[in-house]
Amino acid sequence: METVNIPEVWAGVECTINRVGDQYFNQLQRSGHSTRLEDLDRFAALGIKKIRYPVLWEHTSPGEPEDADWSWADQRLNRLRQLGLTPIVGFVHHGSGPLHTSLVDPAFPDKLAKYAETFAARYPWIKYFTPVNEPLTTARFSGLYGHWYPHGKDNSTFAKALVTQCKAVCTSMEAIRKKIPEAQLIQTEDICKVYSTQLLAYQAAYENERRWLSLDLLCGLVDGNHPMWNVLLAAGITPAELEWFSRHACPPDIIGVNHYLTSNRFLDEKLDKYPTHYHGGNQWHTYADVEAISVELAEAGSIYSLLKEVWHRYHLPIAITEAHLCSTREEQLRWLWEFWNAANLLCKENVIIKAVTAWALLGSFDWNCLVTRQNGYYESGVFDLRGGTPRPTALADMIGKMAGNVAFQHPLLEIPGFWRRPGDLASLSAGIPPVLIMGGNEDLANAFTRHCTSRRIPYQLLSTEDANMKDETSIQIIFELYRPWAVINAAGTEDLVMLAGICRDKAVQLMTFSVESEKQVLQVFPEALVIRTSCLFISPTYISDLVDACLDLLIDRERGIRHECTIINQTPFDICKTI
Repeated sequence: METVNIPEVWAGVECTINRVGDQYFNQLQRSGHSTRLEDLDRFAALGIKKIRYPVLWEHTSPGEPEDADWSWADQRLNRLRQLGLTPIVGFVHHGSGPLHTSLVDPAFPDKLAKYAETFAARYPWIKYFTPVNEPLTTARFSGLYGHWYPHGKDNSTFAKALVTQCKAVCTSMEAIRKKIPEAQLIQTEDICKVYSTQLLAYQAAYENERRWLSLDLLCGLVDGNHPMWNVLLAAGITPAELEWFSRHACPPDIIGVNHYLTSNRFLDEKLDKYPTHYHGGNQWHTYADVEAISVELAEAGSIYSLLKEVWHRYHLPIAITEAHLCSTREEQLRWLWEFWNAANLLCKENVIIKAVTAWALLGSFDWNCLVTRQNGYYESGVFDLRGGTPRPTALADMIGKMAGNVAFQHPLLEIPGFWRRPGDLASLSAGIPPVLIMGGNEDLANAFTRHCTSRRIPYQLLSTEDANMKDETSIQIIFELYRPWAVINAAGTEDLVMLAGICRDKAVQLMTFSVESEKQVLQVFPEALVIRTSCLFISPTYISDLVDACLDLLIDRERGIRHECTIINQTPFDICKTI
C-alpha cells in the first residue's frame, strides 16, 4: 500500500523591518521578542519541526560589514539548535536593507550576498534559507503603490525593485553554497489571484501573469517568449539583466506559498460602489481594486486551488509558509484548519506539500495600515501578548495536535469560516453543541448573545426563570437537553458550587464573573475561568471589548482568575493576566 506523506508543522515569527522614509518599523521590537530569549522554549514546546527565523540584515549589520554584531543571532540560533528546532533563516523581510542601500541600488545583490556568505561561514550547520521574503509583494508595495521605501509609484521602480531582490536571492544562495553546498532555498511569495468584471478582464489577466514573476525569474524562465518579457523591457529592465537569470537560475528547493484573506482581489469599474481609498486604474480605465472576499464570486479560489496552480506550473515541492488570519479566535482556528486539511488532501493527490506554517507566533502590529505608521493595532497569533507575557491560545493546542498527528476537535470547527459565506447562525448551528449563557445581568447576557451571533458561535440563552441554579435536577435536565461545550454564568448568583461540579463531571468549560464563592468554585472545578471585573457599563465600548476578550479566553480553554481593564485602540489589556 502506498504511504501518503503528512505535512510537517512549521511556525514563524512576524519579523518585518520595513522602511518608511528614514524610519524603520521593527516587528521584533514591537512584540518584545528581540529581548525575550525564553520565547524559543515556548515555540519548541509546540512540537513544530522547523521555524522561519529572522537574522535580518538591517538589524545585524546596519553599517559596514566588518562592524556587524552577531551576538543576538549567536544566542538565539544556538538556543534553537539546543532545542532541536530547525531554523529557516531570513535576511530581508519586507525590508530594503540598511540605510546605505535600497531595493533599486544595483549593488544591493552583491551587498546582501556578502552578508549571506559571512553568515554561512559563521553558522555552517544551518541548511534552510529565505534570503528575501516575498520579493514580488515587496516590489509592489515599495515600487508600485508607494507604501514603503523607496516609495515608487510606477512600473519602472517596481520592475527594478523586483529584479534587484530576485538577483539578490540568486547571489546570496551562490555565496551560501560556497560554504554550505547542501543549503536549500525556501522561496516565499504571497500567491494571490485577481478577478474582475468583463470590462477589466485584460487587467486581471495581466496581474495573474505578473504574480509569478519572482518565481519565474529565479527558475530562469523569463526569456523572449515569456509573456512579461516586453513588459519588463518597457519598464527599463535590459535584456542583459533578464538573461542573467538564465545563467544563474536558482529554482527554489521548496516554494513557500503565503496567502491571506485579502490576497485575492476583484477589479470593478463601478467606482461609486466602493470607498475612494480603493480607487485606482491604468491608462485606459479607472477602477476599484477590492478584496475578492467582499464580492460574491462563485469561482473565487481556495487555498487548495491556489496550491494546485503552483504545483502544475512548477512541479516543485511546496510548503505553506504563512497561514494567519486577523480575526476572532474561532475564525483563526477555522483558517488554519482549512489550510491543514487542504495540504493533507493534496498530499493524497500526490502533490508534494512539505509543511503548513502557523505564522505570527506572537501576533503582529499595524498590518491593518500595511505598517506605514504606528497605530498600536495588535492582532494576536499563536500566542497572545495582551497580558504582557506570551499566553498560548487555542491555536497553540491545535498546532501541537497537528504536529503530533493527533486529532484536534472543537465544536466551532464544524461551522465554516465567514469567508465561505455561510447562512444564518440558526441554520448552521443545528446539531452543534452551543454555549449556555445563564442570564441575570441583562446587559452582560445580551452582550454575549450579540457577540455570539456576530461571531457565529451557537448559543442558548437561559434566564433565571429557565434555570434554577440551586436545583441540581433542573441543571442536569438543561445539560442533557442542550449538551453544551461551555457555560457562561452572567447571572451574578453567589451559589455556583453545584453548577461547577456538574461542569467538572461533564467536562464542560465554565466561565463566571467574580462572586463571593469564586474560591469554592475553583476548589470544586480548578479548570473554571473566573473574570474579575469592576462595574459594567456600555459607553463607550467597554462591555463589548470585555465580552469579545472573554469569548477568546473561553475558546482558549483558559482557567483560573483573570483581571480585566479597558481595551483602548487594541493595545494590551489585563484580562489575559492570571493571578
